[in-house]
Amino acid sequence: MRLQRYIILLLIALCAPALGWAQLRFAADKFDFGTIRETDGEVSHIFEAENCGQKPVVILQVVTTCGCTVPEYSRKPILPGEKTSIKVVFDPANRSGIFNKELGVYSSERKKIATLTITGSITPREKSVRELYPLSAGNGVRLSESMAAFTYIYKDIRKSTSIGCVNTSSHPVTLSLESEESSGYLSIDYPRTLSPNERAEITFTYLVPAACQHFGTLRDALHVKVDGRSNGTLLMTHAISIDNPRDMPKGQEPRMELSKSDVRFGSIAHSSPVHRQVIELKNSGKGVLKIRAIESKIVSLSLRAGDTLRPGENRRVEILLDPAATHSGVMSEHVILITNDPLRPMRRLRVTAVIND
Repeated sequence: MRLQRYIILLLIALCAPALGWAQLRFAADKFDFGTIRETDGEVSHIFEAENCGQKPVVILQVVTTCGCTVPEYSRKPILPGEKTSIKVVFDPANRSGIFNKELGVYSSERKKIATLTITGSITPREKSVRELYPLSAGNGVRLSESMAAFTYIYKDIRKSTSIGCVNTSSHPVTLSLESEESSGYLSIDYPRTLSPNERAEITFTYLVPAACQHFGTLRDALHVKVDGRSNGTLLMTHAISIDNPRDMPKGQEPRMELSKSDVRFGSIAHSSPVHRQVIELKNSGKGVLKIRAIESKIVSLSLRAGDTLRPGENRRVEILLDPAATHSGVMSEHVILITNDPLRPMRRLRVTAVIND
């Protein structure tokens, strides 16, 4: 009998018309945990709610913004006047500082009926040297990371970032960085010797002179050597050189629009001739759009670096793929377009195909 009653109530909640839509009212939809310690583990709070509507309601789903927040709730129909609760468990592991997490509560009518919020501040646990410096460069030297990503670099403006290093051995060591790949625009400042337990930073600085015409990707790779030996550890840096938007007259900004950013050639034979597809490129801004750089390894474009588009101009751009120039199988490439559009100076054009023998 109880099972039958539950099924009937569930069907009522699922099939009831929108008229007289159920209302789930929470006594409080926000909770502040205050300051919590990472070492203390999970914390939880129970949000109490009441069905203030005139028909049963079912909580179909509670959507969280990350895996650190887990809701616990019942999908049993809540009758008018009845109460229910949602327990929210938050895990502070490997997190620190202020947090603000939202949970969306959805009914069986697939409508969002509430937003719950938990806030607080996490006091992090003290991390070990291996956690702070997880990469081994050999002979006791460890690094905090191996990649320094700069995003955009403006002409004639220095931009720096650092990677941490530590000597965990009981003896002094010498440190050296040898270039494997150089952009020509990177300078490096780092300690040549490290005492036992000494911590330091390797600082990378990019500077592209204003008169330089290089636009697009800047990439450097350096071998780390400790006491003259390398265990194969590479430090990589990556940046994109673009126009400084401050140099552009206000109200004269260009805007690049692509008719599509995903070009699919489908299945093509390896022995077939060059395949073509067309996309539309438009300058919807009020200034001249300048194509600064085009980066592509496999496909080619009818567009060239140095080309310009007047305000309001449309241009048909051919995407050309030579199947013989690539291997058989799935091909996927991102063509990088660098322009003087200050809003989105870099655009990615994804090109895919299946090359058959």
